[in-house]
Order: sequence, then structure tokens, then C-alpha cells
Amino acid sequence: MKRYPDYHSFRKDLLSGKVSCLSQVEYHLEKIHLNETLNAFLSVYEREALQQARIVDEKIKHGTAGRLAGLVVGLKDVLSYENHPLQAGSRILNDFNAQFNATAVQRLIDEDAIIIGRQNCDEFAMGSSNENSAFGPVKNPLDHSRVPGGSSGGSAAAVAADLCMVSIGSDTGGSVRQPAAFCGIVGIKPTYSRISRYGLVAYGSSFDCIGIFSHSIEDSALVLEIISGTDEYDSTVSSLPVPKYTSFLPQLSEKKFSIAVLNDIDQTALQPEINDCLNQKIRELEANGHTINQVSFSLNEYVLPTYYILTTAEASSNLSRYDGVRYGHRSTSVTNLESLYKKSRTEGFGAEVQRRILLGNFVLTSDYYDAYYAKAQKVRSMIRKKIREIFQENDFILMPTAPTTAFKLGQHTTNPVEMYLADLFSVQANVAGIPAISVPCGKDKQGLPIGLQLMADDFQETELLAGAQMLMNLA
Repeated sequence: MKRYPDYHSFRKDLLSGKVSCLSQVEYHLEKIHLNETLNAFLSVYEREALQQARIVDEKIKHGTAGRLAGLVVGLKDVLSYENHPLQAGSRILNDFNAQFNATAVQRLIDEDAIIIGRQNCDEFAMGSSNENSAFGPVKNPLDHSRVPGGSSGGSAAAVAADLCMVSIGSDTGGSVRQPAAFCGIVGIKPTYSRISRYGLVAYGSSFDCIGIFSHSIEDSALVLEIISGTDEYDSTVSSLPVPKYTSFLPQLSEKKFSIAVLNDIDQTALQPEINDCLNQKIRELEANGHTINQVSFSLNEYVLPTYYILTTAEASSNLSRYDGVRYGHRSTSVTNLESLYKKSRTEGFGAEVQRRILLGNFVLTSDYYDAYYAKAQKVRSMIRKKIREIFQENDFILMPTAPTTAFKLGQHTTNPVEMYLADLFSVQANVAGIPAISVPCGKDKQGLPIGLQLMADDFQETELLAGAQMLMNLA
């Protein structure tokens, strides 16, 4: 078996009989076993994946296979996959098995994708390095001494190391785009509500988005087209029709875009090679006929504080359901109901999750609600309004995905503020609810990948994908 650059290439060989789903699954399983030290997978569904591959091979023979026939997919450990473990990287959900399929997962299965396993992540998707998992850190496949990014680090590492073709992750403040940048692959977060959140373990409900990791824009477009759309199980999902992203991409290949670049980014926070890469791409864009507009975003300094105030508040509410009573970890050294709650949650949650629950409870208390939570909601509205004003005259905003390339394991674990600053450029899209995509655009002096991201207005994923393809194809 060979490494395919994208699903389109694999499907062409699959339908011509040069390769089978079974042989492709066997190839990825072998790669998983050879790369166990990455710690990217928490569960590998070897027997089921092989069985499903045989079923899809038969469907192909009879001409009844779905649009994702043989696509080997990994799932971040926050997505519900019926009768399979679901732990969100946490001990609090020990021995818990999902009781239904997430809508996104079901839509993959309906089109004959093959689920190969459950992927490691920061506990409850809270982290920027995948070092907060109860099951140990994930290693970056390009340099095992470095982090893959977080919180969807296992998902990004798996795609980068060819352990699967595509991974499905979640992005609350950059948890798809930042790991994609660190691992040198494509990561897209669509508009909030574009994909149903039914079956996604909640962190910050007004921020959480299901996202996609892949090697190519075409693969991201195809999967996004299939898993997006209305869902009777999610009252917050958009009812807008889903465009045929894969059909529109070629039509936009020659379009000249207007691109905003924020002129008030904190240069001191940016690794020099990333700044050089950004400036180089700006020159190439202009040389290729695209318009670059330097714009000011005066609220930039408030984006990260607003994000952490609101997400910790939502997290403290969402995670109150994990109490040791109905499912998951239950402490054995309890004397009454109160001690059951306290000890189960203390033993089950890791340090970072506890920190964010405490912060969230603090900003929601009656004494501080108006000073923090209510004010942050107002600032969020201002940020969204200001960003959308930029799109009145521009197709995209171009900026770095992260302030640095992949950092060393353990480099920021003792200082939470340093770790939070890794989200400096990625949280903006989540605060505003707009779509964003990270693509590999170069390497630093140590050969580590640099990711740049494009952001677009609400539900402009078609143009966003086309813009990302253009950015990747620049000379």
C-alpha cells in the first residue's frame, strides 16, 4: 500500500479495483501499531474497521457505496459513537460507553466512511498542547519532543502521521486550527451552527464547533458538505441550505480576493519566522492580483480575556452534570452525598479542568456577575460586530494561526497564562462565531510547520475553502 495525498486519489484507485477498502484499513492499522508511542489513539477498533471495510468493498462491487466509501476516519474523544468508549480525555468518565451516535458521526457512517478509533485529547477539550489528557500527552509526529497542539492533538497527529485519512475534532478556541498548524495539515472550523453539536461533549456551548482535519482542501470540503446541515436533535443548528462545496471550488479557482490584514497584531508575541512567512504570503498574494488591505481592529486586546471569561463560565455549568451519581467515576471513600460530589469530582477531574470550573464559578457569582460575565457578553457582541464590519469590504482576514510553531513538551505546563497565550490568534473566530481555516504555509528554521489562517463572514465556507486552496497553491 502507498500513502495517498488525498481521498480523491484513493477513491479513483478504489473504484478502478487497484486497491480495496480492506487493504487500506490494514495499511492504517499497521501504521497505528508502528506509531503507538505518539499516544494519538485511546482505542483502536481493529476488528470492526476490518469488518466494515469488507462490507464497503461489497457495496462497491454492486455500485451502492456511499460518497465516503473507504474513507478511514478517526474521532476525537469528545464525539459520541454508539456502544464505544467516550471519556473526553478524563477519568471522570471511566468505563462510560456512548449510547448513541453524534449526528456528524452518523452522517459519516451513512456514506460508508470507516471509523478506525478514538483519539486522545486535552481533558474536556481544555488545553492548547494535549498535555492535559488523563491518558498522557500526545507527541508531535514531526518531532516527538514537541506538542502536537491542543485540544485535538491526537486527531491532528493521527492525520499528519497517516494513521487515518481524516479526523473529526472540535474547536472551541482554536482546537482544530492550532494543532493543524503545529502538525502541518489542514484544519477547518466552520461557522457556529453549521454542523450539529448533537453528540458532542460540551465545553463552551456557545463556542463549540465540530471541525475537520485533512491533508487537502478537497477532502475538507467533501466531509464538511456531508456532515453539515439541519438536525432535529439540535435546536441551535442552522437551517440554511448546505452548498455543494466540492462543486463550487473549481469555479472559484481564478477569483481575485480582497484580504484584510490586521495592522495592530502584537509583533512581540509572534515568532519571527511566522511574521516573515506572513509578510511573504502577503507579497505573493499581491503579485497574484489579490487585494491586501491593512485594517485596524481596536478590540484585539479584549478578545482573549473575553473568551476565557465566557468559556470558563459555560464550562462550570456544563461540567456540573459529572457528579459521580449517574455515570462515570465515583469515589469509594465517601460518607454522605456532599462528600460523594466533592471527592468524585476532585478525583475525576484534572488540574486544568478544576481551574476552569473554579474560574467559571467565580465569574458567575452574584458579586462578580456584572463585573465579568455580563460585561464579557457585551464585549463579545462588540467584537463580532467589529469583525463583521471588516467583511463588508473584504472577503477574508489573514493572520497567523498561532504565535509560535510547536513548542516543547512541558515548556508551558507550569504557567497557565503562557499556555493560554497559545490561543492568542485562534480564539477570535470562536468569539465572533465565524468560519476559519488553517493551512500549512512554510517552515521555521528548525523545519517545523507554520500555519496561516483565513477567516470569513458567516456561512462563507465556499469562498473560505477556495481562498485556502489559493493560499496553499501560491508559489
